[in-house]
Amino acid sequence: MDNIYDVAIIGGGPAGYSAGLYASRGKLNTVIIEKGKWGGQAATTEELENYPGSILEPSGPKLMERMKEQAESFGTKFINGEVVGLEIDDKVKILKLTEGEIKANTIIIATGAEHVSLGAPGEMELRGKGVSYCATCDADFFTELEVVVIGGGNTAVEEAIYLTKFADKVSVVHRRDEFRASKSAVDKALTNEKIHVIWNSVVEEIYGDGIVEGIKLKNVKTGEITDYPTDGVFVFVGTRPISGFAKGLIDMDERGYIITDENMRTSADGVFAAGDIRVKLLRQVITAAADGAIAAISAEKYIEETLHNKKYYI
Repeated sequence: MDNIYDVAIIGGGPAGYSAGLYASRGKLNTVIIEKGKWGGQAATTEELENYPGSILEPSGPKLMERMKEQAESFGTKFINGEVVGLEIDDKVKILKLTEGEIKANTIIIATGAEHVSLGAPGEMELRGKGVSYCATCDADFFTELEVVVIGGGNTAVEEAIYLTKFADKVSVVHRRDEFRASKSAVDKALTNEKIHVIWNSVVEEIYGDGIVEGIKLKNVKTGEITDYPTDGVFVFVGTRPISGFAKGLIDMDERGYIITDENMRTSADGVFAAGDIRVKLLRQVITAAADGAIAAISAEKYIEETLHNKKYYI
């Protein structure tokens, strides 16, 4: 007889870990499926100063490692694999992986979002050769060198600050004349002597002979194009939801973010969503963890109602 999980969680980030912890602690047979690196984007964020109760100098990798261990201690199982399709019409759901399939009574989608690329010439050719989307992963490669950060939101500004621990100079290129990041992050960046800001500019090209050597910048107000030598380019211009495998099966907004109610229920019975993948105001580790806990409890109530005929009102 096929093993049927009570809860199958797609995505091994803070939302997925939190859901796994709460589901397993509730004695539900639970599995988390992750196609990439465990911990999600949070595992590539060095500083998590705004996570309540964090230890002194907290780091994303350490917090994600602790979350995974905690979920595992209650019995959560972990599978490396990519979910490429779903069958969700029946009470028993089927998750189609690139290799094999998994059956479950409920599904929690916690796949989060991925970094958006610039689309500039040379970007893909030099990816991993000076072009990066993760400061935590690659900052040490640029010790005592000069790097450029592209973007003006919280992630771009915070990662620029982190990069100053390694690089001699960090130039932040932003298409507007002010940052969209929080005031505290902006104040910290603008008072950092290693950070240089290039306003009203976009990247036209990233160039180099097998490794990044520089970028071509265009001033959006004057149209002037200039060469800007650099040893590395860190791109933080936004994210997109990882929801393609569920397209057409559950309601999403125009960008592909999943629509849920306050209990993380989607438009499909027995399918829930948590974390950065869903339509929401704030995408942070703390809100992802909260979503995961709610989704797990909602999944538990759904199982009790559909399989054991107990009625809950949530």
